[in-house]
Amino acid sequence: MPNLKDCKHYEKFKIYADRILAQSNDSLEKTLAIALWVCFVCAILVSIAAVALRPMQANNKALDMKKNILDVAGLLQEGGDINAAFDQQIEAKLVDLETGDYVEGIDVASYDQRKAAKDPAQSIVIPSDKDIASIKVKAKIAKVYLVKKGEEIQSIILPISGYGLWSTLYGFLALDADGQTVQSINFYDQAETPGLGGEVVNPNWRALWQGKKVYSESGEPVLKLIKGVVDTGKPGSEYQVDGLAGATLTSVGVSNLIKYWMSKEGFATYLEKVRTEG
Repeated sequence: MPNLKDCKHYEKFKIYADRILAQSNDSLEKTLAIALWVCFVCAILVSIAAVALRPMQANNKALDMKKNILDVAGLLQEGGDINAAFDQQIEAKLVDLETGDYVEGIDVASYDQRKAAKDPAQSIVIPSDKDIASIKVKAKIAKVYLVKKGEEIQSIILPISGYGLWSTLYGFLALDADGQTVQSINFYDQAETPGLGGEVVNPNWRALWQGKKVYSESGEPVLKLIKGVVDTGKPGSEYQVDGLAGATLTSVGVSNLIKYWMSKEGFATYLEKVRTEG
């Protein structure tokens, strides 16, 4: 370890420090100098802490993501080992959104779709007339999650995102193997108004999605939120979910992001291949 006394400016610094410390405590120069030294030391300590905690933060972020995926898949057990449950029951795959094919040669575990969307080489600018979810750009490759029993798909979990009233909502939509019937929905990152648009995370509202259908008989994505409560006795109710009371723009945003990601712009091509090819 280098000796501070060997430092080129050590003697000059020592002379300056001795002069400052020798001054009265009422000295403005001494007060400012000590304040600057304290700030400098604190900045170094904060930087060291940030670097040291970075791996832990990354692990916690990955663990929280796995928790949300298990939750939307209906596989989350309170107090259970999240990593073990995820590894045993969930298979992550990368999908080319244009072709609907699985992508090989890219490390699935380290691929971050949200980061890829910010990289011009890995993303596509969405034409304004097609950008109903108001996300502007999308990654060319999406990460999907499959719940399997043997080789048979039980659930298809798709990442979804779109703008609400105040924020971009990020979440997951879980579908049956038919690529049509909703199992669950979960928004893990959003900043909508608590008690209004923020009710997208309310378990009671999320439960309303179970069993709903995404596509019409002609294959168009028609699932949406409506104003008020769905009349389950009327034809077409299987494509409708209760809107969020007092949160019209958030409700419209959720409808738009579902329509976008379930269209050919999103996962429609992939889901068609899942249905036909398995």
